[in-house]
Amino acid sequence: MWGIVPAAGNGTRIQPLAFSKELLPVGHREDGDVERPKAVSEYLIERLALGGATKICFVISPGKSDIMQYYGGRVGRTDLAYVVQPQAAGLCDAIFRARSLVHPDERVAIGLPDTIWFPQDALLQLPDDQLSFLLFPTDRPQLFDAVVVNDRGHIEEIQVKSASARSRWIWGAFKMPGRVFHSLFELWQAREQRDEYIGTLLNAWLAEGGVAIGVRAGAQYVDVGTLHGYREAIRLLSAHRD
Repeated sequence: MWGIVPAAGNGTRIQPLAFSKELLPVGHREDGDVERPKAVSEYLIERLALGGATKICFVISPGKSDIMQYYGGRVGRTDLAYVVQPQAAGLCDAIFRARSLVHPDERVAIGLPDTIWFPQDALLQLPDDQLSFLLFPTDRPQLFDAVVVNDRGHIEEIQVKSASARSRWIWGAFKMPGRVFHSLFELWQAREQRDEYIGTLLNAWLAEGGVAIGVRAGAQYVDVGTLHGYREAIRLLSAHRD
């Protein structure tokens, strides 16, 4: 399974930094007998690997060579690849930069590298044969993509940063067969690549008869892309160490 990590954004909400926001130190990791700072994107890599990813593609901008220098070609048993998004043009443009690597018979999982969530292995709750979204509860759905799910678990709509969100469940990651990934790309192309957010593309997919599943297997989710989120992440990690 491929894991795709869209890491080409400018990170304007938490800049200025002297490095890519995906390398922001949050918490720590053990390196033998030594404790070292842990980059926020390492949490996503761990969760993708726990969810079944054996290879991960970072989508980076031309100025983010520090991510390549930090990670190199492998993390643990997981191989890494890199593709370039020439300029920040939204999540859809970013993830589809990796399409040439993904065979239709492979699976794909996608998450955001400036987030931390629990349970760590929640991706395992998503089916392998359908487009499915890992959902988390939140008290502030208007800041995220709220996901409206019916009684059968089928997604009816994704409301992108809506002040009148009808759901308190947001997506934090998603998974699909490679063939669905390529079908979504074809739909995006047919819509003249106007979808910046995956939510609007997913709504178009549903309108054309596509199916997507929402799985409420997430418990805690923090967006570390703001100073407030950074503080929340520190508190969340401290709670999970206790």
